[in-house]
Amino acid sequence: MGRENHALITGLFVIALVTAATAIIFWIGSMNKERNVYVISTRASVSGLNPESTVFYRGIAVGKVLNVRFDPLDSGVILVPVEIDKDIVLSKGVYATLRLKGVTGLTQIQLEDSGTVPETLPPGDNPLLRIPLVPSLTDKLMDSGEELLRKADHLMQRLSGLLTDENEKNIGGILSNLKSLTDKLAELQKSVDKALVGIPALTTDAQKTLGNIDVLANELQGLSREVQALSVKAGGLVDSGKSTGDALTLTTLPKVNKLLTELQATTQQVKRVAAMLENEPQGLLFGPGQHDVGPGEPGYQGTP
Repeated sequence: MGRENHALITGLFVIALVTAATAIIFWIGSMNKERNVYVISTRASVSGLNPESTVFYRGIAVGKVLNVRFDPLDSGVILVPVEIDKDIVLSKGVYATLRLKGVTGLTQIQLEDSGTVPETLPPGDNPLLRIPLVPSLTDKLMDSGEELLRKADHLMQRLSGLLTDENEKNIGGILSNLKSLTDKLAELQKSVDKALVGIPALTTDAQKTLGNIDVLANELQGLSREVQALSVKAGGLVDSGKSTGDALTLTTLPKVNKLLTELQATTQQVKRVAAMLENEPQGLLFGPGQHDVGPGEPGYQGTP
């Protein structure tokens, strides 16, 4: 049993030793990995950026920050030398931004390529070929926060000036007027509906009157034809005056009397319609009113 424990401990020790040796070899190899040095310059704040901070290129870790210092020739410029893997080729269109590292408050370098200048960027500290550090989206929002607050305060002041007591009363009056107008429109709609209901009855009366006039015109045409026929037979009537007078008295004169009676009734009806339209023009929309039938008018029954 003791030999088995001793063999197990020996095996675990060998495994740990091999793992440690592999890690050390990998660490030494990464330290000796060839890298190029580029310099990032900015006049903005680099708060949270420290040496050994990771440098990312398009989201992939490719190097680290060597140090953060001021430019000896211009104290307003901050220089950030960084080491980038040698197999990473940067173009002259590359630019840098700061990105937060979780909630620690530390920042990292994020390199992006605009693609506007495809020429290769040589390594080194050439002041004309330094990588610019541009504000990130977070920086832009923070810089514009004060302006947004100022505009919001200005807007609130304008709204406060607009909603004064007098303006509130005016707005209340406007709403009351709108309600009154809505009610009047509803009443007008009801009146129009009633008028549309009465129009068919008025149209029916007008059609009846026009029908009577057409009948009267036809009868007048027939009478004209009879008169013409009598004119043609005028010579014969001279010789037979008595018989013609009897025929005229028995046949033609009753027709003429009947036609005149109908013509008089139709004329009275037309006059009544004209008087109604003159005295009550609203009847054209709301229909004719109820009137008693007078003597001589159709439908008159007299006093019982």
